Amino acid sequence: MVNAYSYIKENIRKNIKGKLIDWRKDNVISKIEKPTDIGRARKLGYKDKKGFVIVRVRLKRGGHKRHRVNRGRKSSKLTIRKSLSMNYRWIAESRAARKYTNLEVLNSYLIAKDGVSYFFEVILVDPEREEIKKDKTINWICSKKNRKRAFRGLTSAGKKSRGLR
Repeated sequence: MVNAYSYIKENIRKNIKGKLIDWRKDNVISKIEKPTDIGRARKLGYKDKKGFVIVRVRLKRGGHKRHRVNRGRKSSKLTIRKSLSMNYRWIAESRAARKYTNLEVLNSYLIAKDGVSYFFEVILVDPEREEIKKDKTINWICSKKNRKRAFRGLTSAGKKSRGLR
């Protein structure tokens, strides 16, 4: 099915290489005005209204590595690879939630990857805004039981990592 969002997605793929150069120089977690892939963001619940914030998160690629120690007994400490139960998208969501403590993570998606980094966009919602409280499709996030969703594995990436899908 061909629609406007498929043309937008094709255009994003063509222009992403030039943007990656700037994104590498940018901060690890940076707030952006609009989502890069508007179709994907809208599917995941983003609305262009006050209270919704988009954050781009850059993560290092290459497994979840651990620093190698130089002292002590070496038998188990020589291992530098560490298998975490968290996937990269969940890590990106929790880092964004840690930086923006007054916002709640709604969802996230992968934008691009290069040889060194993954780039994710995380959709955050401000549960204290009046616009969010009045909107019946999103006001569920204002309740107390949805606080700190990213840290408890209640987002889509967290549920997938925990094997709940």
